[in-house]
Amino acid sequence: MHQTNSTMEKIKQITVLLLPILITQLGMFSMVFFNTIMSGKYNSADLAGVAIGTSIWNPIFTGLSGILIAVSPLAAQKFGEKKKDDVASIVKNGVYLAIIIALIVLTAGSLFLNELLLFMNLEQHVHQTAYHYLIGLSFGILPLFLFNVLRSFIYALGKTRVIMVVLLLALPINLVLNYVFIFGAFGFPELGGAGGGYATAITYWFILAMTLFIVIKQEPFSQFRILKNMSGFDPKGCAEILKIGVPMGLSTFFETSMFAAVTILISKFSITTIASYQTALNIVSFLYMIPISVSMALTVLVGYEVGAKQYKDARIYSWLGISMAMLVAFFTGLLVVLFREQVAGLYSNEPAVIALTGSFLIYALFFQVSDALQVTALAALRGYKDVNIAFVITLIAYWGICLPLGYYLSHFTEMGATGYWIGLTVGLLAAGIALMGRLLLIQKRFKIRASISNA
Repeated sequence: MHQTNSTMEKIKQITVLLLPILITQLGMFSMVFFNTIMSGKYNSADLAGVAIGTSIWNPIFTGLSGILIAVSPLAAQKFGEKKKDDVASIVKNGVYLAIIIALIVLTAGSLFLNELLLFMNLEQHVHQTAYHYLIGLSFGILPLFLFNVLRSFIYALGKTRVIMVVLLLALPINLVLNYVFIFGAFGFPELGGAGGGYATAITYWFILAMTLFIVIKQEPFSQFRILKNMSGFDPKGCAEILKIGVPMGLSTFFETSMFAAVTILISKFSITTIASYQTALNIVSFLYMIPISVSMALTVLVGYEVGAKQYKDARIYSWLGISMAMLVAFFTGLLVVLFREQVAGLYSNEPAVIALTGSFLIYALFFQVSDALQVTALAALRGYKDVNIAFVITLIAYWGICLPLGYYLSHFTEMGATGYWIGLTVGLLAAGIALMGRLLLIQKRFKIRASISNA
């Protein structure tokens, strides 16, 4: 990263950081995409099982990863302040937290996973697929969390292309492993949808190994000597990450758990409805990789500029990122609405699933724009390390608006499952507007602070 002086230079810097992050996010998402689309081609019951398993795993992973991703804005600010030793210390403490969190998740899963699935009262085949999918995925939890810490460190230095290359190398491996384990190719057992969990776990270990090699051997990462001195657990350093990371993680958790709750509520409908909802959600989630990538670049850039005390540049980056994400979301949402049946056909061979998925996707345009607004406004606030009020806003929007409104429309009107899409869209829009208001307030405070320090 470097100092920019004009709006065009800032757009160029956002783009330089954004494109590799986008390819990386699409690569990460493609693993879920391969699981979903191959399970759908296997049969709709396996697709429903993977959908349930994914709906349980996503809020846990994204919420806890949100804690670890706090390494990125913290390290970016220290990098902007030219404090190399502090950057290394933050990453080391992030590694310790990743190990602790992974162990907690594995312990909780062994105790409560089967009971949770029994509580959902699923059809037997769907239950078994979801259970074994998550068991397979559990073997990749530790490498995935460690990778997220190292990825946050690499992003904080502005070297986003590195992770892009790692993910591009991993994708063919994941694709082949999915085919092998789901369909039982080359003499391997035919595991159906559950095989996707094992394929993804193996891929995570490969990704971690590649990233570790780069951090240890390649410049400029090796000069930080991140893994040279891992002795000595630092409670204060970990507490600093948790102070920023826990509200970040909870904000992310409440969003993804809201989607998971909708999936669980929809599980009371037919297998066709479950499969159609999951397919539609998978499509809009794929497109969501664009605004989420903008948001990740935005957090790093704003954090860096705040650390360098370039508050005007931080403000300009914030609004450029939000504008870019919403513009792209509008056009991608429009394309999905226009070609909804063709896109739905990629996921399933069953006409009923394709038709119902298409009806859900009619709401994709409004959903995409609302989601892009709230995720980028939230990312800009994280660059300022303002996370506590944002957490409260997202909690109220997701669980006080999205879910209750969706439930009411689905169960007390004739909309059925479609009502959840309207509820989600309204709640995300409310979150975006409130987060924008908070961002304006924080930027005003920093502007006043800069005026006082220059007086």
